[in-house]
Amino acid sequence: MRNWKPIYIENSRVPVWLSKFTPIEIGAITIFFLVFSRGTISEETKRHEYIHFQQMLETFLIGFVVLYYWDYLKGYIKYRHGQIAYHSIRAEQEAYHLASSETYTNRRKRWAWIWDYKV
Repeated sequence: MRNWKPIYIENSRVPVWLSKFTPIEIGAITIFFLVFSRGTISEETKRHEYIHFQQMLETFLIGFVVLYYWDYLKGYIKYRHGQIAYHSIRAEQEAYHLASSETYTNRRKRWAWIWDYKV
């Protein structure tokens, strides 16, 4: 599964539409094996979304969605601010923290993001 890659769809309207319902402006979003992007996708954004794709595979998608929204809710209660709550989500912390590393996707440890990052 580590070698599986999502399908990247550039110049999509999906992030634009979904941004209307979120506290952030979505540039790219992973929906299971598809990555939708507003414009062309940089290599760093590809790594960021690849990390989310691997997180979804590890947690069988449903687990990812449950953890993602649990972390967001917990962050929102703690910080009372949508954007701060978004950045406190464990999945986002791993993806933002390590997407700039060109070698991280090759050495990424399975499930580590659940315990290494806290809301």
